[in-house]
Amino acid sequence: MDTSKYSIGYYPAPGSHYKWVQRDHIEKAPQWCSVDLRDGNQSLVIPMSLEEKLEFYHMLLRVGFKEIEVGFPAASDTEYEFLRTLIENNMIPQDVTVQVLTQCREHIIRKTFDACKGAPNAIIHFYNSVSVAQREQVFRKSKEEIMQIAIDGAKLVKRLAAEYEGNFRFEYSPESFTGTEPEYALEVCNAVLDVLEPSESNNVIINLPVTVEMSMPHVYASQVEYMSENLKYREHVTLSLHPHNDRGTGVADTELALLAGADRVEGTLFGNGERTGNVDIITLAMNMYSHGVDPHLDFTDMPAICKIYEDTTRMHVYERSPYAGALVFAAFSGSHQDAIAKGMQWRKEKKLHQWTVPYIPIDPHDISRTYDADVIRVNSQSGKGGIGYLLEQTYGYSLPPKMREHLSYQCKSVSDRDHRELKCEDVLAIFMDRYLNVNDPLDISEMHFTRKGENVEATVTFQRFGRTKTLRSMGNGSLDAVSNALKEFTGRQFNLKVYSEHSVQEKSSGSTAAAYIGLEDVSGSMFWGAGTDTDIIKASAHALISAFNNMTRE
Repeated sequence: MDTSKYSIGYYPAPGSHYKWVQRDHIEKAPQWCSVDLRDGNQSLVIPMSLEEKLEFYHMLLRVGFKEIEVGFPAASDTEYEFLRTLIENNMIPQDVTVQVLTQCREHIIRKTFDACKGAPNAIIHFYNSVSVAQREQVFRKSKEEIMQIAIDGAKLVKRLAAEYEGNFRFEYSPESFTGTEPEYALEVCNAVLDVLEPSESNNVIINLPVTVEMSMPHVYASQVEYMSENLKYREHVTLSLHPHNDRGTGVADTELALLAGADRVEGTLFGNGERTGNVDIITLAMNMYSHGVDPHLDFTDMPAICKIYEDTTRMHVYERSPYAGALVFAAFSGSHQDAIAKGMQWRKEKKLHQWTVPYIPIDPHDISRTYDADVIRVNSQSGKGGIGYLLEQTYGYSLPPKMREHLSYQCKSVSDRDHRELKCEDVLAIFMDRYLNVNDPLDISEMHFTRKGENVEATVTFQRFGRTKTLRSMGNGSLDAVSNALKEFTGRQFNLKVYSEHSVQEKSSGSTAAAYIGLEDVSGSMFWGAGTDTDIIKASAHALISAFNNMTRE
């Protein structure tokens, strides 16, 4: 790896432009423009068909985008036909503006206007590259010549907008802005603005693309602040951002640039785009949402958005993609699970509206994710808190703490042995198989109780190895009487150390009683059992027999 071939290729803004540092959060959502159907589409191995673009377009409308870049009409027949389909079939809502991209070349601009004819609202986005590398290596033109390309493009779009049917706005991008001297980029943009003459009724968009990330995010923010403070007609200019993600800091570029005075963001869902992609609008919007700022985009059905995206683009939403990935809320670590479970319980106890749960930045329910399938995930690294929480939240079984710990070891052992993650139903199956109503080798077929003073006499019929025997025994309560009968029948001694009970709400049959028992044998080892029945006394007896059978199995 030879670092000597690389040097800083960007140009910091002149002077000091760090007012954005004094702002610690974004106060309101920017204007959003999705470029999925143009920038995102052109980066796909197999670009979307007309039908797929239409499906994606309608999904963008449902999410709430009011500006959508629908294509580069001069680039291909599909791009041209897609725009004509939207216009001719009245598929553009009155409050939505479609955007099209064109280079500053006359025949391309003219074909773009042909495609936009009759559009209710359209942004003509024209651009030319102004960076040092492009000027010197690609176009081999002077600064003056490059500026003239932009000026001529502005004059042509302004003239054609008056000639063609439709309602048009203008957007200009000094492409490769991040590799351009800011003073020169400002000079070019102001020259374009002088042609377009922004006014209250003629708002113009100046877009500052991070065509290639070349600097740390704070450098871009200062460049944006410099442009914002020095653009002509600023009150009638919308300052827009179009960051790519070459250095992996597209989101940071955008957030800092919004603090620096930008008004608008162009990006894609899930960050799809050339090379490492465009800035991810989902991450940006949900970051704002997590700070209590309404992003004015609706991601409440994130799983459905992911599916349409994957179906139409043939791309995959990475499992760790912020907010949308399948594993972003998942906690496998025992300590994380325990903290989440306790945080959930705290929120419930305190009746909190505010979201404060450790390790989870937003409530998964807000984007149609669930706690059981998405948050607490069970594998060999999981702990008692998470596994117990999962069993309780999904199936209603609230185990004593030490029993939760014992169950967690059983679950982790299965996961480790099988080298797989356990689902909710797997945890339930392990609980039922090893603890719940375990009636082999010993079971109780019949029980009757008689109150005798302060005590209770139990008549219990035991079954074991195909044989039955009925015994009578006294105790200070029903469970104690059954326990004494069990000791007499088996000849084994134990102490009933843990007992708890609660009701389990069942959708079909109302309420069922659940009981949990921990038995300590003569060596001091603990054994666990659980029982359920509509009768709490029977549920307790089932739990006792389950724990005893586990003790004899050992």
